[in-house]
Amino acid sequence: MPMEIWLAPLHGITSRTFRNTLSRHFGGIGFFMAPFLPAQDLGKLNKRVWQDIFPELNTAKPLVPQLMGNRPEQFVDTMRMLHDQYGYERFNINIGCPSSPVVRHTRGCGLMPHPDRVEAIVREITTKTDLQLSLKMRLGLHSADEGRELLRRLNGYPLDFLVIHPRLGDDLYEGTPHWDLFEECCRLTQHKIVYSGDVFTVEDYRRLSKRFPDMAGWMLGRGLLRNPFLAEEIQGLPIGDKHTRFRAFHKDLVTELLPVRGESGTLANLKELWHYFAEFTGMTAEELHRLLRIQDLQAFCGEIDRYC
Repeated sequence: MPMEIWLAPLHGITSRTFRNTLSRHFGGIGFFMAPFLPAQDLGKLNKRVWQDIFPELNTAKPLVPQLMGNRPEQFVDTMRMLHDQYGYERFNINIGCPSSPVVRHTRGCGLMPHPDRVEAIVREITTKTDLQLSLKMRLGLHSADEGRELLRRLNGYPLDFLVIHPRLGDDLYEGTPHWDLFEECCRLTQHKIVYSGDVFTVEDYRRLSKRFPDMAGWMLGRGLLRNPFLAEEIQGLPIGDKHTRFRAFHKDLVTELLPVRGESGTLANLKELWHYFAEFTGMTAEELHRLLRIQDLQAFCGEIDRYC
């Protein structure tokens, strides 16, 4: 049976241009989650911020929009409008982002120490809409006690699933994940869990899936950027010539980015991605440093041709 694999929502990285291009060139990914959009009041809805999830511009499907905020009525207003305007029926709420500016405004992982507020959001959505709701979370912001309390409270609500990253917000993305605490979370919740975090190789997946055999799915983020073939390898799909396929993917990505971001924006986006792609191509730290200093898109792409 094929494993349910999700593309993780990485803000500023897995935009629609990346998702569309990735899905054309690589298989194995069954579901896509878009990076977070702000939840907004009905009278202040700004459709321009929704361009990343316009259905006619997205070929990587099924796509689940992710929202961030801290007021129940904003989530309800935004989800209803996205459903009425574009037909979306599944939504995810981000209470896992550990970025300091996000946390400081009591959004993302900054909500986890406030279970009353999270529960109020979930209650408002599940009682006032028929839309499918999931949450993307961590073990807590400062303490796993925050996650334990929240999971107990959420058991009484009809959630689609939970995406859980096995770190605290304070950990950011550093250090070894707290797999023992994650295992405890699995026992506390009645909801399906999608695992997210530190699956960089097929061996990582096999080790973790053996320890956590009841996962409803696996979310790949940084691991898939470091190796775009990772989902195919996990699924046991035929791979072919990796470098030929990666070269075609990269060329197509540049073509997709240019009309959306312009030359300077495309170059900035590619530089962000090459922090990850460098590992797949075997680029040394010195070579990556030299690549990232290039200020001309054509020269940048010419230099990349040497590695793929």
